Amino acid sequence: GRCHIAWSAKLGKKVYVGDFVTIGKNASIGDCTHISDNVTIGEGTKIGSYCIIYPGVHIFPGMVIGDRVILHAGCIIGDDGFGNAPQPDGSWKKIEHLGNVIIEDDVEIGSNTTVDKAPMESTIIKKGARIDNLCQIAHNVIVGENTAMAAMTGVAGSAKIGKNCLFGGQVGIVGHVNIADHTTVAAKSAIIGNIRKSGLTLFGIPGIDHRVYMKAYAKFKQSGEE
Repeated sequence: GRCHIAWSAKLGKKVYVGDFVTIGKNASIGDCTHISDNVTIGEGTKIGSYCIIYPGVHIFPGMVIGDRVILHAGCIIGDDGFGNAPQPDGSWKKIEHLGNVIIEDDVEIGSNTTVDKAPMESTIIKKGARIDNLCQIAHNVIVGENTAMAAMTGVAGSAKIGKNCLFGGQVGIVGHVNIADHTTVAAKSAIIGNIRKSGLTLFGIPGIDHRVYMKAYAKFKQSGEE
């Protein structure tokens, strides 16, 4: 099959490039990385060694990806974040996004997950993080080391998530919050404020300590039985 690799792109040793791949100018790819069919790698993007990039992944220009990263089919790295400024006439003006995404070593990102680039600076997925299918990581978010996030979780802009956190499916996290290390959040819960204490397990909307939640839920059930 046919692919397009810019003359200025640099490929390491034993790099596999599938059919219909596009690799932009001044991109660099480390040794033994596997690039499957229909992948787009933008200009100036840097990808480390021993990565696996599955079919249909799109990596925009200027992204930085470490070693041993796995990007599953259809995920998008580095599209514009959801940045729009309201205008006096009620319309919206697009905010330009000039930053990038940094994905550190040993990260795995699931199919059809989107990681938006920052307006300035970087959206960062730190070493060893695991992000499931169909997640949304907004601009300027930081996901801490070894944090795991189940499917359909959405993280709004500039949220800072600590290391070794666990998020169930369909968790929602508002923007500009800080979440402490070792936080566990049950499926379908929502984080709407800072979580400053490490090691909490949170249930509900808004997410509260699971022991408080279970007591409140028990009273709620009892009230319906009267």
